Amino acid sequence: MIKLTSLLTLAIATSAAFAAEKKNAASDVQRMPTVTATDSSLLNEERPVGETGRPEWTSARRFPTTRVYIQKDPWEVGVEQWWRYRYKRDGSSISRLTSEIEIGLPHRMQLDLYYDMAVDGDSRSHTEDFAAELRYAFADWGKIPLNPTVYAEYKWTDKAPDVLELKLLLGDQIAGGWHYGVNFVWERQLGGELETEWMVVAGISKTLLDGKLSVGIEAKYDHDSVHADRGNPEHIMLVGPSVQWRITENIHLSTTALFGTNQDSPRNECYFILGYDFGKADGKYHPVSGRR
Repeated sequence: MIKLTSLLTLAIATSAAFAAEKKNAASDVQRMPTVTATDSSLLNEERPVGETGRPEWTSARRFPTTRVYIQKDPWEVGVEQWWRYRYKRDGSSISRLTSEIEIGLPHRMQLDLYYDMAVDGDSRSHTEDFAAELRYAFADWGKIPLNPTVYAEYKWTDKAPDVLELKLLLGDQIAGGWHYGVNFVWERQLGGELETEWMVVAGISKTLLDGKLSVGIEAKYDHDSVHADRGNPEHIMLVGPSVQWRITENIHLSTTALFGTNQDSPRNECYFILGYDFGKADGKYHPVSGRR
């Protein structure tokens, strides 16, 4: 009898210890922090990346004529080669070849350096200018409506007066793969005829293949005048389709063909931009949630 009682006591004690251990394990699980999943409805190119939480699509210049926010995280580097072709109403044409280096800086800034070469219709080429551009975004992406960013550029020209250019960059994304940007631009020669331009450029695009292909439309209005004839400015208006092809995760091709809508405008103006990003060490951008 004593032996049976001892066995029953040992069994009850073992069961109680096992139940207590399960309860403690359950308590430990309940104390684990809650993990919130990323919104699965977002396109991959709309997920936040980098220190500012900007969407990935801003990393490659979407619109040739319209800039959006900043493209690079601190010390990321990219290069772009531009070809701009303008066919004028008098039948002449001119091309501009631009080589650009993009460098991300701390505190939501970016430095871009340009070298421009012009080629006229007779295939004669000459250096046009060297330019340095600095952008500054006021806040991380999404903290201020339209993500305002200011832009200042100085051009050291070869045969004409130097040029100062200031811009306000606005842009955002809409549900369903729609992305857009709007720029307000002031540009002035610092000598000579003091040519001054007031411009508004804008673009909107729709993603067709996530992270691969998007199409859209761009438009530009340019109020152009010189000091001796401010009362008789040119009103240049162009509009046309644009396409971006993300060839690989590091290579992008952006192009647009703008068509003049009035007599002051050229017949058409085309842009082709091929870019390569060195800033992705492992070939991918990392979402903000993963890096933090």
